[in-house]
Amino acid sequence: MKEKILTGATDLFLNYGFKSVTMDDIANKLGMSKKTIYQHFDNKTKLVQASTMHLFTFISNGIDCICNLNKNPIEEIYGIKEFVMEHLKDEKSSPQYQLQKYYPRIFKTLKEKQFSVMQNCVVNNLNRGVKEGLYREDINVDFISRIYFNTMMIIKDNDLFPREKFSVFMIMNNYLEYHLRGICTPKGLDILNSYIKTNQSQK
Repeated sequence: MKEKILTGATDLFLNYGFKSVTMDDIANKLGMSKKTIYQHFDNKTKLVQASTMHLFTFISNGIDCICNLNKNPIEEIYGIKEFVMEHLKDEKSSPQYQLQKYYPRIFKTLKEKQFSVMQNCVVNNLNRGVKEGLYREDINVDFISRIYFNTMMIIKDNDLFPREKFSVFMIMNNYLEYHLRGICTPKGLDILNSYIKTNQSQK
């Protein structure tokens, strides 16, 4: 039952935002009483916290699975992007913004966990790219990995990139290309250009 509540609540939060969704909304969606929900979660804040950690664990495990496929580093980055966008519903309700504004402590904890996972993933990707001759040997891996993480956080800022002007799909694709073109070798650029050409032709 607890898993069912978490799954249903997470889906609503991603679609409509952490502030907008009420406990009544969650109860109605799941076809149960609020009393049943409160038996597992004392209040909405506890449910928000559990939902964010639940989603974080799911996304982290998915990223690990993609990394274990041993694709070339460029395809790996795009593979992770596709996976995250699929399961975060393109973040159409800006849940990160609502989480940061209305649940700052939960947001801070989540950001720290996200940084730990992404830093490890991106550092490995960069090091492997250098080793395989796809990324330049002179890149500063620690610097670029931190810039990468922080930019990923910034591009979710609705004030900076309003959704009516910048779709999540456009922002993500443009940022990844921007990131990769700055670090790729000629060999890496050939793979990147080929990937983009093929990917765009399938849209």
